[in-house]
This record gives sequence, C-alpha cells and structure tokens, in this order.
Amino acid sequence: MLKIEGLTLKRGDKIILYDINLTVEKGKIYSILGPNGAGKSSLAYALMGCEGYQLNHGSIIFDGQDITNLSIWQRARLGITLAWQEPAHFEGINVEDYLLFGARNKNQHDAQEALCKVLLEPGEYLKRKVDKNLSGGERKRIELAAVFVMKPRLAILDEPDSGIDIISLESIISFIREIKQRGSTVLLITHRVDVAEMAEYAALIEKSSLVKKGEAKEVITFFKNRSFH
Repeated sequence: MLKIEGLTLKRGDKIILYDINLTVEKGKIYSILGPNGAGKSSLAYALMGCEGYQLNHGSIIFDGQDITNLSIWQRARLGITLAWQEPAHFEGINVEDYLLFGARNKNQHDAQEALCKVLLEPGEYLKRKVDKNLSGGERKRIELAAVFVMKPRLAILDEPDSGIDIISLESIISFIREIKQRGSTVLLITHRVDVAEMAEYAALIEKSSLVKKGEAKEVITFFKNRSFH
C-alpha cells in the first residue's frame, strides 16, 4: 500500500530524516519506533503532506500512485489520515459535527459508537464544543474517535510523548485492532515498547535514520539492547 523510497527531509541546514526506505503492506499494523527526537513525528507529517515537511529527496508511493507532491487535502481524499501528536483546538463546532465532518456516511449512530470506543459517554460529549474547555486527553480521544468514523485506508497515529493521559494501554490496543478490522492499515508512531509490541512489523528510527526494520519482536529486541535505552 505504501512505499517510501530514499525519503530525505531537511529544515534549514539540519537533516531531520535521511534516506528512509520502507514498504507497508495493506491491512497490517506497523510501528515506527525510536527515542524522542529521532524524527518519527517528522516522518508522519511528511507522509501526510503537512506544510513545512516537503521532501528534499525521495518519493512516497501510495497504492501505486506517486503522492510526493500532493497536498495534505489531496492525500486525505485518497484515504490517508493523521491523528496528531498534540490534538488541535477548535472553536464553534460540536463533537458530533467534528466526528462526522470527514465521515463517508453522516450517521449519528457512527458518532455515538466511535465515542464509546474511546470510552467517552455520547450523551455527555456529542453536543459539547471541541475547544479549550476539553482536556488534552479528551481532545485526543475525540480525535481518535474521528479516525474510527472516517474508516481511512491508511491511519497514521502519532502517540503523544508525554503529558496527555489518553486511554489505558489495553484500550489503545483494542482500538487499533478494531480500526484494522474495519479495513485500515495502521502506522503507529511511538517511543513506547509496550505499545509497539502490538504491531506485526516495526521500523526503528534513530538520529534521523532508519536503522532496523522487520518483524516487530525482532526490532523491539534490538531497540531494548541499544545503549541509550
């Protein structure tokens, strides 16, 4: 489904990612693992086409189509979505409208089901505003619920490094497996071994470079044995 070839990203004179090569099969869960500051989130933003993350070299192929120069909106239309590391604030829109904005079918039942999946009570949250009155954890859960409703072809989930109490590990694992069962391929950005262990395959990024890829257990063992860990 996704092929990353020679992906290199610079910001000014600083190399953020260097010569990243990775193939992602349809219907699988992949972990992008590595320490904080390794470049994992930058890879997520580059794959999504975010402003300021255009490649200096390399290409991104999605389902046989070169999307390297497509905008974030064009990539979203192809079925790629990104749950941000730090969820965005919104003013003037309620949770139900936010959840159904990118949905294929505008069905309130889908919004209710999605909130239940992230352990939020629909009766309490559907009509609340998605704004600064929600905690970081609530906003992150609502963002994940939106991913559930959208049924993306490729879901890039960028886990917060710290400071946001999202959901229990068991609930995170259950949620990701369920969106996979609904037809999504998952790319999970994380620095946590216990989260990465749920994936079938993994890639380890250190100091802007991909240093190991393969079956998740093998990559995780390699990561655990690194001197900095």
